[in-house]
Parts: sequence; C-alpha cells; structure tokens
Amino acid sequence: MNSPVIFVKRFISAPKTRLALLALSVLLHPAVTAQAPDSPAPLRVEATIAQRQPLIEEVPVAGTIHPLQQALLSTEVSGLVETIRADIGHRVKKGALLLVLDPELNSISRDAALAEVAQAREALADSRRRYRELQSLVSDQHIAETEVESLASEVRIRDAELQAAQVEAERQAALLRRHRIKAPFSGTISQRHVDVGEWVDPGTALFELVAADDLRADFQVPQRYFARIQTDTAIRVKLDDGTTLNTRVEHKVPVSRDSGRTFLLRTVITGKSDQTTELIPGMSATAVLQLQNDRHGVALPRDAVLRYPDGRVTVWIAEPDSRWGEPAKVVEQQVTTGLSFNGLIEIKTGVEEGQQVIVRGNESLQPDQTVLLQRARH
Repeated sequence: MNSPVIFVKRFISAPKTRLALLALSVLLHPAVTAQAPDSPAPLRVEATIAQRQPLIEEVPVAGTIHPLQQALLSTEVSGLVETIRADIGHRVKKGALLLVLDPELNSISRDAALAEVAQAREALADSRRRYRELQSLVSDQHIAETEVESLASEVRIRDAELQAAQVEAERQAALLRRHRIKAPFSGTISQRHVDVGEWVDPGTALFELVAADDLRADFQVPQRYFARIQTDTAIRVKLDDGTTLNTRVEHKVPVSRDSGRTFLLRTVITGKSDQTTELIPGMSATAVLQLQNDRHGVALPRDAVLRYPDGRVTVWIAEPDSRWGEPAKVVEQQVTTGLSFNGLIEIKTGVEEGQQVIVRGNESLQPDQTVLLQRARH
C-alpha cells in the first residue's frame, strides 16, 4: 500500500487535484493552520496619585478605665449595726438607704434635749412675765430701778439658755439622722466591710461605692509628648475585647512621675462602638494618640507597600504619562518608609509627588507587565 507521501507526490502536478492536496495537507499537518493563541488581557489594578500632606505621628499608650467618683463610706457616729440594705454588686441611686445603726440611745438623748428646750422656754416666759409686772411698778415708784434691771438681765439669760437648748436638740436630731447611711451618689457597691451586730465608730469603712456611669480613661503619656497634646487631639481607645471608645481630652496633668517620666492624660468617654459591652472600672485600655507634626511628606495607603523577608520594601508605579482606563506598564520601586497614621504610611524616598502608585492588585505583578489603571476607591 502506497504511503500518503507517495500519493501526494504522484498527483502533485495534476491541477484538478490541488484542492484535494490542500485538504490532505490539513489532515497531515493540522498545526500548520492553527491560529496563535490570543494575548492575555491586561490585569485590572487600582492606583492612587501620590500627594504631599501633613504628617501625623501616632503614639500608642496604655491606661485604665477609672470612675469619676469612688468612695469608702463611713459613719459620723458610733453605734451598733442594726440593718443592712445593700450588698456587693448592688446598683444604688443617690440617696438610697444602705445601712441603719441602732438609734435607741440617740433617740433618748434627743428626747432629753427637747425636754430641755421646753423647760428653758417656760423659764423664759416666766421671767418675761415678772419683768413686765416690775416695769408697771417702776412708773409708780413702788420698786427700785436696780431690781428691774436685774430681772431684765435674767430675761436675757433665760433667752440664751433657750437658744442653747434648741441648738443641742438640733444636734441630737442631726446625730440621729446620721444613724441612717445613704448613698452620696449613684453607683455600684463594690465592697462591704461590716455586718449586722458589729459596733462601728466614726471613720470605720462600711461600703465602697463606685460610680459606674460616669467613667474616665486615664493614660500615662511620656513627657516628651506633653506640649503636643491639645484638647482636640484625636484618641482611638480600645478595650481588650475589641470594643472601641470615643473619647475627648479632659485634662492633662502637668506633673511628671519621677520614676517613669510620664504625666496623666485624662479623657472623657463620650460613646462606644458596642452598646452591649459593659464598661467596668479597672478595665485595661489602649489608645493611639494622633499628634500633629510640622513636617509634610508623601503618604500612601498601607496596601500600596509590599514588604519582603529580606527586608526590602517596594511599591509598584505606573510609567509616566499613563492614563486612567488605558493599558500601561508598571515598574517596581524600592522605597523607605516613615510614620504610619490613619491607614497611611509615609514614603521618605522612592516615590515622587504626582506618580500613580498601585494600591490593589499589586501582589502578583511582574516587571514591565501591562495593566489597566483604575482610580482607587477610598
């Protein structure tokens, strides 16, 4: 059997067989007529224009959530604990009754003082009556002038005694009121130090009351940043569970600790990201102070910067005169970085103002690769 090659040679001179020869060549050599594959479409990337802007220095600090009010409640009078109305963990309102001391002894003292008031009042009334009678006799010259003056002095003494008795009665009433210990402000009972039946003296700690609604975030800040912190300094505060707090600067105390060379920065909590998270005094918190800087420089989104294990830091830059929405070549440029703030990073060297820098899609780029530039969505 003749091979296809011999068959082709035999009929190659026949004009009528040219069409058949062409079809046979396609069958024998299909790669001859196969079309070259299409070139890949340019990769779509997002880029931003490098711009100069004021640089902000971010300073991380650690602190604690503190209550504005925290007090050890005590009694002003001695007495036996009769009733306890609050315990650890109880939330109480201002003026709520917390503890009652046995009032029996002071009640007796108050009643005795009231009796003294009544006695002094009667003695004064008697002296005044006799004084009026003597005054009527003086005009008729039936009594000496000195006796009238003596009785007038007695009236004044009785009046002073009445006033003293009234003051003592008020003091005893005040002491009796102090047998009922009330909350001086709204808060939570964090500790209870006494129990029913115990004798307490003035100054004895009864409860620890902590205001849980009006809280502050206190931070210890290195003293070199003291002058740069202003009342409008932005502060991002985070708790250990990820809750973020909105705060504003309330006070910066110009007293540096000798050991740590830090000063107190007190901030007011104005809101939080998660309303279900309960803020508790004593919780730890971290914050980042954003301090204004006098310097200006080029800053790019952090996504534009690529870091390699060997320590290199690079960005991908479109070639000059590249247009948005059109294919463009990209090159990788090594850079040096500086401050980081608000999702941006300072580029000290390697990028010039006005250059188009790739911020998304730059992870898999190759040198001189053709891309399709699109403006980054901020």
